[in-house]
Amino acid sequence: MDLMELVKTRRSVRTFDGRPLSKEDEGKLRAYMQEIPNPYGIPVRFLLLDAKKHGLSSPVIVGESCYVTAKADKVPHSEEAYGYSFEQLVLYAWSLGIGTTWIGGTMKRSLFERAADVQAGEWMFCVSPLGYPAEKMSVRESVMRKTIKADERKSAEQLFFDGDFSTPLAAKDEKVRDALEMVRWAPSATNSQPWRVVRAGDAFHFYLAHTKGYTSKAGWDMQKIDMGIALCHFMGALGGELVLSDPGIQTGEGTEYIATVKL
Repeated sequence: MDLMELVKTRRSVRTFDGRPLSKEDEGKLRAYMQEIPNPYGIPVRFLLLDAKKHGLSSPVIVGESCYVTAKADKVPHSEEAYGYSFEQLVLYAWSLGIGTTWIGGTMKRSLFERAADVQAGEWMFCVSPLGYPAEKMSVRESVMRKTIKADERKSAEQLFFDGDFSTPLAAKDEKVRDALEMVRWAPSATNSQPWRVVRAGDAFHFYLAHTKGYTSKAGWDMQKIDMGIALCHFMGALGGELVLSDPGIQTGEGTEYIATVKL
């Protein structure tokens, strides 16, 4: 599958069939995990965790046997780098027929951090189960998907702009339209879709429209991970250079500049 197909077909999986990963698939994942890049140059270190061995679970997951997580140093932009790298693993897993779902809150974090041996200078933002999707979703999963409207997205006019935040973007280039569509379909915490993009010439400025209640007391922001996912989709489609230079475009309250991609 190409990137667009992976993005459009992939869904969060919370109901698994109970089978452990095959040795072949586990080997492929472990090899892929070794060198997953991100444009921030911040190392994101992945680990596979045996659910039974470490007593790991989540109340929203059924039938899992394995989790993947990652650790990153406590440095600026580690959330975005984490989201960017983790999403690459998520999409690669889907290409192998392996389901995932981002989990940042519905877990006993202390158990996962102990299993991952998280040190004082590290953050472990999220985890995901890994496994083969069950033929039928659990009732719990079906209700959750309906509650967060998992199969719906905001319109392009609400997310992408030209020059400032008052003019919807009408992209003429098909590759740019496809890349923005992949941003539109990116996963996010509770499907909040916090990304906003303003084009200015060959530069695409990414902003975070904060949703109340998502800034962590631990000093990191879950929605910046979502921004890393959006950047992963956009740059995976178009490439470009990541630049951290606020263009000074006037924003509304609660909207924060994140990064610029120059094509």
